[in-house]
Amino acid sequence: MNAPLRKVAISVLVLFTLLIVNVNVIQVIRAESLRENPRNTRVLTDEYGRERGAIVVGGNEIASSVETTDTLRYLRTYANGPLYAPVTGFYSVLFGNRGIERAEDDVLSGTDDRLFGRRLADLFTGRDPSGGNVELTLDPAVQEAAMAGLEGRVGAVVALDPSTGAVLGLASTPTYDPNLLSSHDPAAIRAYDEQLDALETDPRVNQAISERYAAGSIFKVVVAAAALATGDYTPDTVIPAPQDYVLPGTDTDLQNFGNEPCSPTGEQPLIEALTISCNTAFAQLGIELGEDALREMAEAFGIDGEERQIPLDVAGSTIGEIDGDAALGQTSIGQLDVALTPMQAAMIAAAVANDGVLMNPYLVESVQAPDLSVLDQTEPEPLSEPFSEEVADQLTAMMTNVVDEGTGRRAQISGVEVAGKTGTAENAGPDHNWFIGFAPAEDPSIAVAVFIRNGGGTGGDISAPIARSVIEAHLQGRG
Repeated sequence: MNAPLRKVAISVLVLFTLLIVNVNVIQVIRAESLRENPRNTRVLTDEYGRERGAIVVGGNEIASSVETTDTLRYLRTYANGPLYAPVTGFYSVLFGNRGIERAEDDVLSGTDDRLFGRRLADLFTGRDPSGGNVELTLDPAVQEAAMAGLEGRVGAVVALDPSTGAVLGLASTPTYDPNLLSSHDPAAIRAYDEQLDALETDPRVNQAISERYAAGSIFKVVVAAAALATGDYTPDTVIPAPQDYVLPGTDTDLQNFGNEPCSPTGEQPLIEALTISCNTAFAQLGIELGEDALREMAEAFGIDGEERQIPLDVAGSTIGEIDGDAALGQTSIGQLDVALTPMQAAMIAAAVANDGVLMNPYLVESVQAPDLSVLDQTEPEPLSEPFSEEVADQLTAMMTNVVDEGTGRRAQISGVEVAGKTGTAENAGPDHNWFIGFAPAEDPSIAVAVFIRNGGGTGGDISAPIARSVIEAHLQGRG
């Protein structure tokens, strides 16, 4: 072979080598990124060419796919979209998916391993492939009451079945319409996205599970639990409750709400301190118990900074770092670095309601194949046991007294004994407002947390009435 031919042959060999390398880079190394690229119309056509499974609540489809005449064969639609948006999220050609649409995407899209047999049968029979269904634990009446109570506010409601951990309500406001993000019109999707971006609070951020806030006085339930669990305290144990309390090692004068005295004698039983939410009493009590006891009880309630899945991602709640007794006193009234999600707040109430056993919260009741056969059923499981049944009974009596005679009176329901605790948390703006509780106190079937961001009032005035309406909706639904 002469020199010119040799050069041509080498050049051709190099080109073929480069071509083969490039094909392997595209097919192997870049395959995943190319497949997930929203501009890849082949992927979109394939994805939207399959009927996506339904999201079901109370036997009704709240998210489903309908056939169209578009290039994209199926359109995702949401019945009562704004009502369930905090749970369903959206399924968008431009912005991907969020909420249950993301958390259960493998099932809904039909790619889950549990649906392998179905996919294989589809291949042999020529049947159009389709996804499985996801049945949620939500109680429609609870969800409706929660969203109605929150209307016009920034806040959240979480309701749990304390005996199982099933999520009965997961509300977050402001809300949005997932139908407008899931259309097949890119221009309309972008316009709605820009509209949401312009709002002061992004409705796509789930206030119930994604945001953490100062807990205020609802954290006193944790402190009371830590005290009772030692065996050295009962609800009738008299503790110091001065009008003012100078935090140790500082000149900071910690005061009660409205700078009012908790007791004319400067001391009161523990049950009364919780009933009127006495700051000075609980700051001193927390310091007396010590950081280790308080942190151990908080972690047993799930306040350990760890993210959880229900299967939606839930941000970790924390009591933060505690540097000395002054910080411990502030922490003991739910201030300083105490930061809870409303989900975590509901878990506090649920643990008391369930005789001291905290159940792992879950939102998916079952996973179904396209033919509605059950592929998987969630089995309730304990997460922890923060305290004994005896301590739970003592806390129940104390929290019932809060609603009967104290700051939680607006959560009262005729003929039903409600246990609860209010919270008013200081922050940079107007105070946050909380209420946690459960009912019926003697045989609880619902535990609830209500949070209003910067409500400006008190938890008893603003959050407690919403909790009452949510509990009433649940109890009426049970007949």
